[in-house]
Amino acid sequence: MVVLIKTLQVILALSILIVIHEFGHFTFAKLFGIRVDKFFLFFDVGGVKLFSSKKTKWFTKLFPKAAEAETEYGIGWLPLGGYCKICGMIDESMDLESLKKDPQPWEFRTKKAWQRLLVMAGGVLYNFIFAIIAYSCILGIWGQAYFSNKDNAIYVNELAYEMGFRSGDRILAFDDYVPENFSMLQADLARRNVRKATVLRGTDTLDIYIDHSMIGEVLNTPGMFDLAVPFVVESFMEGSPNVDSGLVKGDRIVSIEGREVPYVQDSRPVLETFAGQTVSAVALRDADSLQVRLQVDTTGRVGIYMVMPGYQTRRYNFLTAIPAGFKETFSTIGGYIKDLRLVATPSTQAYKSVGSFIAIGQVFPSTWDWYRFLELLALLSIMLGVMNLLPIPGLDGGHILFTLYEMVTGRKPNDRFLTIMQVIGMVLLMALMFLAFGNDIGRLIK
Repeated sequence: MVVLIKTLQVILALSILIVIHEFGHFTFAKLFGIRVDKFFLFFDVGGVKLFSSKKTKWFTKLFPKAAEAETEYGIGWLPLGGYCKICGMIDESMDLESLKKDPQPWEFRTKKAWQRLLVMAGGVLYNFIFAIIAYSCILGIWGQAYFSNKDNAIYVNELAYEMGFRSGDRILAFDDYVPENFSMLQADLARRNVRKATVLRGTDTLDIYIDHSMIGEVLNTPGMFDLAVPFVVESFMEGSPNVDSGLVKGDRIVSIEGREVPYVQDSRPVLETFAGQTVSAVALRDADSLQVRLQVDTTGRVGIYMVMPGYQTRRYNFLTAIPAGFKETFSTIGGYIKDLRLVATPSTQAYKSVGSFIAIGQVFPSTWDWYRFLELLALLSIMLGVMNLLPIPGLDGGHILFTLYEMVTGRKPNDRFLTIMQVIGMVLLMALMFLAFGNDIGRLIK
């Protein structure tokens, strides 16, 4: 059931983003009087179509004029993207027959360079506009919730420990940058080419020098910096067997069965050891130490909610949410560009973190959550937009590059050159797709 829910979310999200992207090309083409032959979600390879506004019988019976319309709208069978077939343009359809005929005024190739540039940039532009709208809605409805890095400590995994970090450290700075959002610490460490991390360990301020040969592992090892949560009582779960244990809000459990548990993470293996039993614990209340008995259930839990340190929520109204949405969008674009720069640097081994639809599916929640869905939709829209801006033939960025060349030099690349570049671009994209699927399969095997 979980796999089904995740799969449906991925299909819905990608379908929405593909339609938005292709609609960007479509609207600018129509604006400049360019004929659009086909507008398809997914690819109709081999001419196989799940739906066609011109050939699906039940649809043409309901809307007989659709069969005579200029544009065919449809859904293909191969869910690896979508396309908008613009008349007179060399694209992934590789339909070269129309190019052998005399240029027509409604074709892409007869339009001015600046018009063709806007048609090509329309998809990316719409992706970014959608991200702005999505982030503005998120901030306006739910606000911006995050854990502040100020006064919060890290709980490290093996990789962070190997790099020199210790559980309980407070990260003060990465070089000259002072992190604000705790959840972005690991991303900041990788993206900002950090040379030195300054931490507070107890009462001492220390410098940890970062070994850049480990950046690839940083990108491929989630959970480097978990939030070190002190075992401070906030409240009791409904039906908790420890409501009458004597603990009250603000008490901090520091040991269980004689073992120190400075953080909640330290208590978990201890409680699992005594699952289904009663344990002796020591709690601090102001300056006093208390001895308490706690009942552990069969899953190793004690039914206590802990105080979550440094939890912040920024609230926005309609007017302030829009500029905040712009800021969040461009901040995310900048972060993703830094990620791509790392992927393009072989020494970081960041290419191992490249993922396909499988990786995308894993980040969606196992239950429906509108906040999380919209947040991921905005992020994926930015990723789609930035990826399409890469100057690779076959992507929008490749077409934009050739058009800019024409605008600067006054010389238009000939159709043969563009066709060859399109083929090269498609080969490169297929290689990237194989890399992504290979990485995902490798992670699943591990």
